[in-house]
Order: sequence, then C-alpha cells, then structure tokens
Amino acid sequence: MSVQQEIQQYLSECGVFYFATVNGDAPVVRPLGFSMEREGQLYLGVGTFKDVYAQLSSNPHVYICACKPDGSGWIRVAGKAVCDADPALVDATFEAMPDLKALYESNGWEMGVFHLEDATATWVDGPMTPVRTETF
Repeated sequence: MSVQQEIQQYLSECGVFYFATVNGDAPVVRPLGFSMEREGQLYLGVGTFKDVYAQLSSNPHVYICACKPDGSGWIRVAGKAVCDADPALVDATFEAMPDLKALYESNGWEMGVFHLEDATATWVDGPMTPVRTETF
C-alpha cells in the first residue's frame, strides 16, 4: 500500500479532517471531508469560487490534521497543493460524493481538484507519540 493510500484510508476513518491554508500572512483552517487516492496521488477538492481556492493559488503550502474518532491517534500532513485540471478527476470526485455534484451543478459552481507534492505525513499514537513519518 502506498503512503498516499494509507493517508487516504486514515482520513476516511477519521471522517472530518482539518485543512489549513495561508491567507496573506495568517493561517486559515476549515473542516473537509473528502479525499481520494488515484494512480498514486492523494487528491482533495474545493470549490473554485471559495476563498480556500484563491488561497491555494496564492500560496500552495497546506497542512492537514485528522484525529481518530476514538482518540487513539492522529495524523498531520504538510505539503504543497498542485491543482489538476483533469475533468476525469472532477468526475471521480462527484462519483464519490453525488450530493455534492447536484449542489455544484444547480449553482453553476466548479470543483477544483488538487494533489499534494513535497509532502510529509506523520502518524501519532495517543496524544503525543509520533510513530512514523513518511515523505511523498
């Protein structure tokens, strides 16, 4: 199993994860719930009309943090977001989240899909014991 597959599986188990970007010189954090692994890449998606997308365009450095619902561990991932314009990725995003597709189509919104590069993931057991760090 690739590192990206492991991260995607972990994020799925956590449900909601927190995604940080930079707005000017200040961090901005929001909850997300979608990730997918395809062809060795970890993908996330956000609306191109949202502030988060503009922030990614201005400064691609991002951070993800997710906690297991039972509190048994957490993961943090830091990397650089690279936007992917492949319509097949948008289609795959909407296949995974059909309710989101209806919402976007009814409002004329576009989904921006991106993957992470120059990234590092650290898995942590319990509240403070790092057990593994991987780069991808």
